[in-house]
Amino acid sequence: MSRTQKLQILPRIFLGAVLVAAGIGVGHAADAEHGKALVAAAQPPCATCHGADFKTPIDPSYPKLAGQYADYLAHALTAYRDASNPMMGRNNAVMAAQAAHLSDKDIADIAAYLASLPGPLVQEK
Repeated sequence: MSRTQKLQILPRIFLGAVLVAAGIGVGHAADAEHGKALVAAAQPPCATCHGADFKTPIDPSYPKLAGQYADYLAHALTAYRDASNPMMGRNNAVMAAQAAHLSDKDIADIAAYLASLPGPLVQEK
């Protein structure tokens, strides 16, 4: 694919991402308790890599999830779930397997739970 073709596709990708992100939050209120249950049931457990408190990952290259913005977490999980689409997906076999079975509602609920946890991310006020 040429550089010109890639540049022509970018606006479509951006619009699609905005519509997906908007659709995740509009259809229903996220249920953090359901998200907590999904995280607890994950195999292998999310805490194996991201830490028991979700803010002390076992490897510094793994993200801190606790307190992260819910929309960012939802976008990341959606990208892992859709890893087969090279224009959307993130390339990580472990996370792709973890996210493959998740519905949009599951992703929103997990994102709401992780965002609700106290984390190291600081926002200026």
